[in-house]
Amino acid sequence: MGVFGAIEISASGLTAQRLRMDLTANNIANINTTRTGELTPAGNQIPYSRQVAVFVPRPPETSFSKVLGDTMGIGKVGNGVHVASIQNDVTQPFRLEYNPDSPDAAKVAELGLPEGYVRQPNVNIVTEMVDMMTASRAYEANVTALNVSKSMLAKALEIGKG
Repeated sequence: MGVFGAIEISASGLTAQRLRMDLTANNIANINTTRTGELTPAGNQIPYSRQVAVFVPRPPETSFSKVLGDTMGIGKVGNGVHVASIQNDVTQPFRLEYNPDSPDAAKVAELGLPEGYVRQPNVNIVTEMVDMMTASRAYEANVTALNVSKSMLAKALEIGKG
């Protein structure tokens, strides 16, 4: 890892957590969005689906990192994280609400959606607030690590002045 390796790792963490907070804010903003313009094959509305970011470690850029990781038996020594993709959360089902007067109510019954019901987004405000708090704390931790790295570099430069 070079002189700026710790700073690069913290910077990638800051970028990733900022994206996570942006996605959470977007999810909260769309908590009542039942119409996305997409339709099921039966012609019923598809609501907004909660979005989540998938993070993966950035691959090591130097051969020394790879050799060190292989020698120590810890596998890859990474250089932070990056976003592999932004995916719709398929683990949580859409909520159903009976409202036959809604323009988004199912006109034709289909599997999991009776006639007269409206699919509501799979966004849970409690889950989103917890995600926002954890992303905020992770962001703060990365800022702290970045500041410590800057302080260490400054001390190293002072030693060099000697």
